Amino acid sequence: MLHLRCFKVEHSGNNMRCGFTHRFKFWSLSLLDPYVKLLLDAMKHSGCAVNRERHFSCEDCNGHVSGGFDASVSQIVLCQNNIHNQAHMNRVVTHELIHAFDHCRAHVNWFTNVRHLACSEIRAANLSGDCSLVNEIFRLRFGLKQHHQTCVRDRAILSILAVRNISKEVAQKAVDEVFESCFNDHEPFGRIPHNKTYARYAHRDFQNRDRYYSNI
Repeated sequence: MLHLRCFKVEHSGNNMRCGFTHRFKFWSLSLLDPYVKLLLDAMKHSGCAVNRERHFSCEDCNGHVSGGFDASVSQIVLCQNNIHNQAHMNRVVTHELIHAFDHCRAHVNWFTNVRHLACSEIRAANLSGDCSLVNEIFRLRFGLKQHHQTCVRDRAILSILAVRNISKEVAQKAVDEVFESCFNDHEPFGRIPHNKTYARYAHRDFQNRDRYYSNI
């Protein structure tokens, strides 16, 4: 799944709020997904509450991209012509919300620091379900030792190459330099949510953590 992020999305000009598109059901149901619910709560807790009308845009995109985070306007673009089922929509929304969360909590220099981009791509691949066993089986890639880490590394490199005019070697170097710290940064989940059950537990723990700090 390739994504456009941190620059203007090439699209057909059919720019609509997601509530008025034929993918409205997929998008609206994704807001009930435990991954998405946790990220929306975390964004609000960090002072970056998400407005569904303002921060999501459903568009027809060129090529095979599924979505992207446009840091210049703090908006998630969902490529409605390339998202065909609920599971795919959930992953795209989750992936892009992780970028939005990183944009909120840190001074990410998306445009000039490839290591910053690499870190967010590692986190998105690691925490969004992009590298779940089910998805990797569909890609006919599974059974390798430390396969999850390999998948995260590979998908982070692919995403960087999709949005930066750099060589594969430069992208690999950036990923390698930040991989250990960024792979082990599980915020706001507190763990790698390998499936929806893990994500529900993570959301419960996040809510309990929030209540704990509010009572201090």
